[in-house]
Amino acid sequence: MEKKLLITKKDTHVISALYEDGRITELFAEPILRPSLLGNIYVGKVKNIVKNIGAAFVEFSKGQMGYLPLEKAGRPVHTNAVKREDDRILIGDEILVQVVREAVKTKPPTLSVNLNFSGKYLVLGMGRTGVHVSKKISEKKERERLKKILLPYESGNYELIARTNSKGILKEKMVEELLSLKNRYECLVQTGKHKVVFSCLYEEAPLYLENIKNLVQDAGMEIETDILKIYQSILEYVRENRWEETTPVSLWNEEKGKLSAVYNLDKTLENALKKKVWLKSGGYLVIEPTEALVSIDVNTGKAVNKKKDVQAHFFGINKEAATEIALQLRLRNLSGIILVDFIDLEEKSAREELMSFFRGELKKDSVPVTLVDMTKLGLVELTRKKKRKPLHEEIFLA
Repeated sequence: MEKKLLITKKDTHVISALYEDGRITELFAEPILRPSLLGNIYVGKVKNIVKNIGAAFVEFSKGQMGYLPLEKAGRPVHTNAVKREDDRILIGDEILVQVVREAVKTKPPTLSVNLNFSGKYLVLGMGRTGVHVSKKISEKKERERLKKILLPYESGNYELIARTNSKGILKEKMVEELLSLKNRYECLVQTGKHKVVFSCLYEEAPLYLENIKNLVQDAGMEIETDILKIYQSILEYVRENRWEETTPVSLWNEEKGKLSAVYNLDKTLENALKKKVWLKSGGYLVIEPTEALVSIDVNTGKAVNKKKDVQAHFFGINKEAATEIALQLRLRNLSGIILVDFIDLEEKSAREELMSFFRGELKKDSVPVTLVDMTKLGLVELTRKKKRKPLHEEIFLA
């Protein structure tokens, strides 16, 4: 299956697109003038603690407040301005915090004291301990192999997680990245203790570079861009991380035409911002994000069937819709609670088969998605992990 990561510019955004087997399956828009704070690490100051919601409000940059849930806060790293060795977080404390979720509308960024350092193959994180392997690596032998590599480096200070990308990777590459992450963690924590409040200790790479680490999972998967400056920064990033052998990078040849036109990027982006999505059968989806949830309605539309077996016809449209919904969640980066209203199916066996098929389509998503159940009203409830803003907010609220 052909896979590429395409990177270009459109108006005031850098657009990254994952191209798989003839179509774009994921889109990311990063405002050029307002880079993301996600992943950045700061010395923050606790301004307030609200016990009834179990959270602290921390000013992590001058004038920028963040929300810090306290229930699973873990053990914070205090600066030397605080002479306390316990796990409490009190007003006035200066602590190291990381932005783990971007601001959404009126909600401030979400912070964590459990710092995470992510590589292409591994995550080193505070807050828990032990060695873990991505659930997406299902083969027992491979899971055991990865754990065996990591166990000698287990620590009571952090946990180690083998990412999906680590599948089949040589031990030497895993250990090399592990030691690099461990060194970054130790240096940042020690340096941070001596920094003044609001210092930015670590700034995440631009989103298009992060996508190289997070999306490029297959050896030989090409990265292509038509922007010279971005091409040069990608080459430098790949060389710094010693990924040249597995991550080919190329500058788009304009003689082929416009990159966005050849890969249908502009049209895909335009359609991903529309409320209505047409299906090949003539049916259509109506996708409406609201403050509380995302509603998706499946309609028969122009999908007329003159045959008598109407239920089989409805089942076919629902299956097509399930595939398209799974894709649209990725394209639009929709998250939180999602309710899907499929066309009613009378037979229980048909409903169960549809749910089984839908689960399989959702597993293609790199972001965790849970298909909760079908309610008594026939609505299918999903939850999708929220981390970044949805595509429409990145484009229109930049």
